Amino acid sequence: MMGRTHALTGWCAGLGVAQFVGATSIEQAVLFAVTTSGFALLPDLDHPHARASKLLGPISRILSWLLRHASAAIYQVTKGPRDERKRGTHRHLSHTVLFAAGLGMAASAGTEAGGPYAVAGVAVLGLLLAQDALGDWMIIVSAAAVVWWLNKAGPDPLADLGELSGLMGFAVAVGCFTHCLGDAITESGCPFLFPVPIAGETWYELRPPKVLRLRTGKRVERLVVFPLFVVVGVLLIPGAWQFGADFVERMFVPPAEAVTP
Repeated sequence: MMGRTHALTGWCAGLGVAQFVGATSIEQAVLFAVTTSGFALLPDLDHPHARASKLLGPISRILSWLLRHASAAIYQVTKGPRDERKRGTHRHLSHTVLFAAGLGMAASAGTEAGGPYAVAGVAVLGLLLAQDALGDWMIIVSAAAVVWWLNKAGPDPLADLGELSGLMGFAVAVGCFTHCLGDAITESGCPFLFPVPIAGETWYELRPPKVLRLRTGKRVERLVVFPLFVVVGVLLIPGAWQFGADFVERMFVPPAEAVTP
């Protein structure tokens, strides 16, 4: 999948999951979804030319190098008798449920220990990743959520932000997992169930039947999948359904006093 599609599906997944983990207000849901959107790009840190690998200059390039070499080393040790002869770098370690869960737990522990500033740091990193893929509108949406938050927050907004520390781990994990699901419907598939052995392969690439697979960057993704998730991403924003219903009612349903018998 293209980076922007990963980020957009991460945004949709974040909005969908937010209400189930306690981020029910619009500002909390947006913060959660922005984080999820950004971290839906992070698994591609194992590719030297990915957006995530270039985001922070030499810092992210070093992290990309470390991840690729760690993934290759683990692949050589764990590959099954029917696994392909690959280097084990791109679409391996970082494209697994194990990686998503591990990074999510690390983010949860880090934000619990670091408090509101750590929460803000994770959210800003997610925002930078998402903005790099989807454009500056992500900054506008995030800024609006912050203004809304400050308007509704109590005397100590940082304390309110610290209450989300436990949720950041969910946002990070959901983002990474959404990336894996996206890659799993492409022609290459994704070994996200590692280390569960399947058909003699430890790194078995899960994918749908051939007729249902996407080709990255081709017409189906650009003209069907991406526009579809744009609509879904708007409708999942808390209050969007009610706003739309009220708008339709105002536009097309006459006031009660104007209705003649």
